[in-house]
Amino acid sequence: MRKPHERVIDRALLVYLLHWAASQNFSLVSDVKLQQLVFLCALQMVGKGWRGFHYDFMRFAYGAFSKELDDDLLALRRKECLENFDVLEKSQPIVSLIDAAIPGTEANEQVMEILRSVIETYGPQDLGEITNSVEKVELSPADKPEQKLLIREISFHSILLVPSRVEVTGEFTVSPATLVRLNALVGV
Repeated sequence: MRKPHERVIDRALLVYLLHWAASQNFSLVSDVKLQQLVFLCALQMVGKGWRGFHYDFMRFAYGAFSKELDDDLLALRRKECLENFDVLEKSQPIVSLIDAAIPGTEANEQVMEILRSVIETYGPQDLGEITNSVEKVELSPADKPEQKLLIREISFHSILLVPSRVEVTGEFTVSPATLVRLNALVGV
């Protein structure tokens, strides 16, 4: 279960991801595509020893799915930070606070580099292409790291990723004052 400060970071990074995608002229018109993009971000982050998102993902019909991500998206829409997948003007302070937290902190710089790279690589893909990209990802069971399974071979509703269970070098953080400001904006 995510801690309150992790939920704040997740929501702020979600707004930032949508902002970055829009700045690259990539339209996100479905929850499924967003789920796949965030999954790929989280997977690559923990794979490189960093934690940004704290969402747990399971295998669903169209790749990876996180109920926590779905709930956060709904909460951000209710808070009028987002309209569908568009970041509203009210959310610009969130983007500014995240931008200000990046320089000078290695974990934050690495997390953002991965987030931006995933959006630039997979953002242009349509829903079918990104679903295929996710289903081609190989995962290893924790108890058998030498065994590799394609996500498409994993049965539905199986757990794919639990970032809190993965040891990492560092994670995306903000100062306590910034966390308070983000919390007021994203409403945890």
